[in-house]
Amino acid sequence: MTDDMTDLDWMLHAARAGRDDLPEALAQRMMADAAGVQASLTPRPVPGRDLHAHGAWRALLAALGGWRGMGGLATACAAGVWIGVAPPEFLPDPAQLVLGAQTETETLGFYDLADIISEDG
Repeated sequence: MTDDMTDLDWMLHAARAGRDDLPEALAQRMMADAAGVQASLTPRPVPGRDLHAHGAWRALLAALGGWRGMGGLATACAAGVWIGVAPPEFLPDPAQLVLGAQTETETLGFYDLADIISEDG
């Protein structure tokens, strides 16, 4: 194993030391080609769209994190509606609370809410 590592180290050292410089003419052609491609990629306005009319919505979308942020917001909203419609057993049912089917002392099961608030610690 040591011989292989020595050979590998030697080959890596030789590769690092033997760097060839890029010919100047090739570098200039590459830079000219890159500048041409970059110039052709400038954004152009889409015809037929009034960008100012939707500026507030675009700013809101950007503030919320783009479409990924809007997707997360929609998912959180759907989860909140689901939890509100079918709450877990340890949470009080919001429909019963709104409709007044339960009193204030019954929201936490057999505990009296006034006793819980008054206890220290």
